[in-house]
Amino acid sequence: MSQCPVQRLGPLPEFMEQGPEDVVRIVTPAGDKMWLVRDYALGRMVLADKRFSRADAVRPNAPQFTDAQPVPDSMMSMDGAEHARLRRIVTGAFTNRRVAAMAPDIERLADQYLDAIAAEGPGTDLVEGLAAPLPLVVLCSLLGVPLEDSARFRDWVEVLFDISASSPREKGRRRLELADYMADLIDRKRRRPGDDLLSSLIKAHDQGDLSMGELITLGLTLLMAGYETTVGQIGLSVLVLLSDPPAYEELVRQPEGVDAAVEELLRVTPTTPLSFSRVATEPVPLGSVTIQAGEGVMVSLLHGNRDGNVFAEPEHLASDGRDAVHLTFGHGLHRCLGAPLARLQLQIVLHRLLRRFPTLRLAAVPEPVVWKDGMGTRGLSRLLVEW
Repeated sequence: MSQCPVQRLGPLPEFMEQGPEDVVRIVTPAGDKMWLVRDYALGRMVLADKRFSRADAVRPNAPQFTDAQPVPDSMMSMDGAEHARLRRIVTGAFTNRRVAAMAPDIERLADQYLDAIAAEGPGTDLVEGLAAPLPLVVLCSLLGVPLEDSARFRDWVEVLFDISASSPREKGRRRLELADYMADLIDRKRRRPGDDLLSSLIKAHDQGDLSMGELITLGLTLLMAGYETTVGQIGLSVLVLLSDPPAYEELVRQPEGVDAAVEELLRVTPTTPLSFSRVATEPVPLGSVTIQAGEGVMVSLLHGNRDGNVFAEPEHLASDGRDAVHLTFGHGLHRCLGAPLARLQLQIVLHRLLRRFPTLRLAAVPEPVVWKDGMGTRGLSRLLVEW
């Protein structure tokens, strides 16, 4: 598909620079030392190996990457049977069949946003007009969060994902506000249940399968994890295509190639560049080093997805797909539950965007692209386009 290397990675910390070493020692933004895995095969091993614990990584004295980490009772912070118990409760909402049933509503929603963009044109900020609002409405609909609350929720989440600009105290205050909001929403849903995921989770709590704390955390986890990452992925994917006009034009001519393009865009420009940290429970040989018990490890999904030993010409978008599976959604027991929904939204957005705006291009202004800086995920705060 693309003859132009994909180089638009945006701001990244120095330790994310490319290098020959498979596993390197880094100093995290929190000031702790950790190991960073930059090899695809070793990364998959760490993500799937039970000797690398997520639960140990959220204990008080564990090495930390930043203060923007999941709480201990989050599904993303659990191992073994506890993790499996919570995951089993929500898995049904994200099966391929259930997600496919959401396609017509997402298509109508995308068309509404594109109608508004066309009426405003011939130029717009694609983040504000499409990438940011669509995933939020989709997730609110899935969980049963009233749409009138979505703007407030968006402000909360952006503070929690911000690594550098907001203080731990500010994050703590927003977490409490979010937890209070979710507890109040659960109370309202209990009185008037609906056909949504949150109502199903409340039923699981009433049957004794979830504690109240787990119910609140699970509801917030599903909203937060699915929002910021999908917003970022839509913006980053469109930016890559617009940075390589022949690739965009090829998809306009051959829209049947969009689904394959989505997988390549997920691979080359993941909105989540790093896995959550894990802590070794025993000495584990890993490439050229041995990780000692108690040491922290993170996997660079960005490096793994561009491992030349696995992906030929990794900087290019392959039009015929790849044999290996990218790491953007993780690997192993903690693989992202919402992957089918994120993938579907990206496919629908690109199909609709290409058909509606075949001459779409970056706006001819001094700064059409503004990156979010200091965030736990990669993404854009502005993407100015014209047609």
